[in-house]
Amino acid sequence: MKAVMRTKYGSPDVLELREIDRPDPKDNQVLVKVHAVSVNPLDWHVLRGEPFLVRLMGFGLLKPKHQILGADIAGRVEAIGKNVTQFKVDDEVFGSGMGGFAEYACVSQNRLVLKPTAMTFEQAAAVPVAGLTALQALRDHGRLQSGQHVLINGASGGVGTFAVQIAKALGAQVIGVCSGRNVEMVRSIGADHVIDYTKEEFWRSEKKFDLIVDNAAFQSIGKPLRVLKATGIYVGVGGSSSTLSFLQSLIVNPLIARMKGRKVVSFMANVKQADLVSIKELLEAGKVVPVIDRKYALSETPEAIRYVEKGHARGKVIITI
Repeated sequence: MKAVMRTKYGSPDVLELREIDRPDPKDNQVLVKVHAVSVNPLDWHVLRGEPFLVRLMGFGLLKPKHQILGADIAGRVEAIGKNVTQFKVDDEVFGSGMGGFAEYACVSQNRLVLKPTAMTFEQAAAVPVAGLTALQALRDHGRLQSGQHVLINGASGGVGTFAVQIAKALGAQVIGVCSGRNVEMVRSIGADHVIDYTKEEFWRSEKKFDLIVDNAAFQSIGKPLRVLKATGIYVGVGGSSSTLSFLQSLIVNPLIARMKGRKVVSFMANVKQADLVSIKELLEAGKVVPVIDRKYALSETPEAIRYVEKGHARGKVIITI
């Protein structure tokens, strides 16, 4: 099979398209013939091994543990392990499992769900990491309730476009923050009000919010906390490749929040099958529609990662196979 691989940390230049043996699924795994996979910031962080703390999180200290990246997978079941009971050959599935930048990938059955029949593989591949991050940021960490006011910074990105729609599905009033070129798109997916950050700084607003979901959480939170209610919650889900910024998000920002009497949460999404099911139900109900910016071929994976790394993608970037 064809796969985009690397043997060392580095820029997208270290990636190579190779012909390798097709993997065999373990007892609890499903072998998926991959039709589409999406690119996430996770991919370029793990590709470069930056910030360095990423290497300490199980991705390999000096050499990368995972030679094939790509966590968001959509495709058709080709084979199943002997303990797999949830899926059968030819089922159309989507979910999360490292190794998606290839024609075939093995994924634990507990990290997959059946693809909605009305969705394309490209749309399904856009969902897992970004959709789970948005859902868990709003529902679990942000404790969002119907009628509350939520501000979503970075509303036009992968996580942001899901967050806007999921927040509306949960009954919230949604204010999105993005650049001027994305204002109409963010409004079209459900935001009640959109702030163009090139013209207006959201933290100068007189309005106070119950929840702030920050997809650009790599700087001091002193300013965002100005518009957070005393009982509100700030959830940071974005970051940069700087170890200093990473430490600020994990250590400094919570200290600032404690001094100001505010609650701050930073987290990475946890792949839970039940949450994938919840998002699937929203997709089937038409309450969430993936936003896709660009599509690339498997051989163009380095270019796709470079584009995502610039931080200006509108929604998701997809690799079609």
